[in-house]
Amino acid sequence: MAKKGREKNTANKAKHSKLIAQKKNKIKSKVEQRKARLKAIVEKAQAEKAKKS
Repeated sequence: MAKKGREKNTANKAKHSKLIAQKKNKIKSKVEQRKARLKAIVEKAQAEKAKKS
């Protein structure tokens, strides 16, 4: 049988979900930025190597 009255714990769950989503998005963006930086470094190194050859 369902409980009567106010729903329990929904505000905290919503806050928690929001914070966890922010954390995941932050980590994902950092990973993408790192990949972009590494890609730029590799391309620069390859260009210099091709220039010397």
